[in-house]
Amino acid sequence: MDDRDYQKLVIRLFKRLCDRGFKLGVGELLDALKLLDGGWAINSLDELQQDLRLLWRRTDAEDDRFSEAWAEVLAEDAAPAVSEPVKPLPEDARPERAKEPISPPEPAPKESQPAAPSAEAAVLPVQTFTPARDDSRKEISAYWPISRRMMAYGWRYLRRPLPDGPADVLDIAATVERAAREGFFLSPVYRRRERNHARLALLVDQEGSMAPFHRFTRDLVETALDERTLPQVEVYYFHNLIAEEIYLDPHLTSRAKRDEILTGFDDETSILIVSDAGAARGFRRRERIRGATAMLSALNRQTSLLAWLNPMPAERWRGTSAEIIARQTPMFQMNQDGFSSAIDVVRGLNPAQSGER
Repeated sequence: MDDRDYQKLVIRLFKRLCDRGFKLGVGELLDALKLLDGGWAINSLDELQQDLRLLWRRTDAEDDRFSEAWAEVLAEDAAPAVSEPVKPLPEDARPERAKEPISPPEPAPKESQPAAPSAEAAVLPVQTFTPARDDSRKEISAYWPISRRMMAYGWRYLRRPLPDGPADVLDIAATVERAAREGFFLSPVYRRRERNHARLALLVDQEGSMAPFHRFTRDLVETALDERTLPQVEVYYFHNLIAEEIYLDPHLTSRAKRDEILTGFDDETSILIVSDAGAARGFRRRERIRGATAMLSALNRQTSLLAWLNPMPAERWRGTSAEIIARQTPMFQMNQDGFSSAIDVVRGLNPAQSGER
């Protein structure tokens, strides 16, 4: 085929795809024609098909319809080639026209070409903006554990109010009780203003199997640091297990002694561990289970406000190290319900008491 035949083929395919519901316009047709006019090397019909498929197919659901339209257009091109030798046969039977081999091919292309309009004629009737119903479109879903907004909302429930402010809050109940007890009213009763003394320590597993969840762990850290109701937020990082040293930055470059960090925790420190616990790769390794057990024992000696947040779905914990570790400490899936339950644990409540919020 020469470039002219390729152009006719492209125009017919364009019109056929528009009839099949493809959302194509003049721009898409001109882009395809530029492939031929711009010196793009096309050595075969297969190469042309691949280029047009890349230009015009936008979803996997359109792949089969594109192949069907391409096969129909090629079948139309093959049909005139079979009919050309058939039409001159009645004329060859006449002796006066048997010696004219050039005249029969001339009307044959004219009779077979009316179905192939020019580029301008093909573009004019195309209804570019007509919506087409596509019932075979595939749904694309992604695993999204929890949104940043829900993280910021959940941190607000982590509070430990203690009266340490100025005594400027009117206590109506105490005022009424004292007036009833003394029989007369002298002055109102004030109580001290409460402040949130919650202290949060985040221990975040970094790199390795946690790399796909860096987006969510980063949001978790940023929302905790930005929450105004949390006066004390400390963030530490580790890789798989907390060894003798613990990291102070997400790039695992700055480090400190583990014992120095743990001794700074007290019984009012809320600790939240964020790690897949081996569930991402589906492994159950004795070394990881033993290391996690030692890590949890060291943390439990400092505080009982401890919970584990796992970014992997709970059904993926079966048969992995996470299944064993979940029996030693409260472990929750990183979704809206799991995050709320983890907040309840680190603030000293039973997850079943979430209705008290």
